[in-house]
Amino acid sequence: MKKYRRISEKVAVGILFSSSTVTTITVLFIILFLFREGLGIFNSRPVENNYEIVVNQDNPINQLSARHLKDIFNQDITNWKTLGGNNDSIILLTISEIGNYYSEEELGANFEYLPQRINDFVQQHTGVFAYISKAYITGNFRWKIIPVHKISVGEFLTGQQWYPTASPVALYGVLPLILGTLWVTLGAIALALPIGLVTAIYMAEVAGNRFRNILKPVIELLSGIPSVVYGFFGLVVLVPLIQKTFNLPVGETALAGSVILAIMALPTIITITEDALRTTPVSLKEASLALGASKWQTIRRVIIPHSISGITAAAILGIGRAVGETMAVLMVTGNASVIPSSFLQPVRTIPATIAAELGEAPFGSTHFKALFALGIILFIITFVFNSLVELVKAKR
Repeated sequence: MKKYRRISEKVAVGILFSSSTVTTITVLFIILFLFREGLGIFNSRPVENNYEIVVNQDNPINQLSARHLKDIFNQDITNWKTLGGNNDSIILLTISEIGNYYSEEELGANFEYLPQRINDFVQQHTGVFAYISKAYITGNFRWKIIPVHKISVGEFLTGQQWYPTASPVALYGVLPLILGTLWVTLGAIALALPIGLVTAIYMAEVAGNRFRNILKPVIELLSGIPSVVYGFFGLVVLVPLIQKTFNLPVGETALAGSVILAIMALPTIITITEDALRTTPVSLKEASLALGASKWQTIRRVIIPHSISGITAAAILGIGRAVGETMAVLMVTGNASVIPSSFLQPVRTIPATIAAELGEAPFGSTHFKALFALGIILFIITFVFNSLVELVKAKR
């Protein structure tokens, strides 16, 4: 009998070990995959791989950034002098525009003379800026290929324009997305923390057991509602209300996202804060009351200071809950990738961007890698908040 018991115990230990090992390896594999795909963007060009930027060989410009390319295509920059080159107007040439300069006979019935015509045009015009396919570039032509900066970490993190599908130059500046995420989260915590703290104090120190036993399951039930339901509620009720109250063109704003996230973070904040308040030793409360302090003075001067680390942990976990939320925020914030300056304007968050664009990004493309890089940023933010919680717990 003992022999069978030892065997069953060893089997149970083996199952537990295997389960924990597989889980750990799976999590590490996901993290490694996230970083491998995300970091690939910093070895990519913002232009299509099969195209090159070509200029006249006498042009002194040797390198251009993605922002310069965008400004040239948008004709915000029209002279090479602006980029440090000669005082010469920029002549933009693409394949679709070559017909404006040459007849069909000169290009050939099957465009067999197209490469030669491009070569002639580039040599004859010192201000030309040609965006052409590599298929038309051979070693016999006299022109200069301008290398385009690869996407750098600094450019990625501090860039203020997120246009991943723009053609021919995509822009991957994630600063508006980072600030939009933090902006909405800050508003959510500013709303949820005082409400959650007051509710937790009431449940822990004021409410009777009967009412508390009714209220607590109701609050915990909020955490079980799917986020899309919150988003639908926000879209149907909250967004029109904000639009009408503040007389805005649209109601999808950072404020709508903050209110929805505050509601979603409340169960976490209330539950953890109440547990922290209940850990206050009865002897401390009785000592305070025995010294003549009222119940509210005891709560303010004894219970809250004693539970401050737990309250802090609740706030940080609430922030973590808000930072990672996707669907509800996607539905009510308007998804405008601009740097926020007010709670009454649309914003876009990192999770909403990943959810909205990942299905459209071709596998392995620069856009695909950029979304994984956003995932890395989100992972780091969440990791920092979780680490703060562990530090706070360690000090308790």
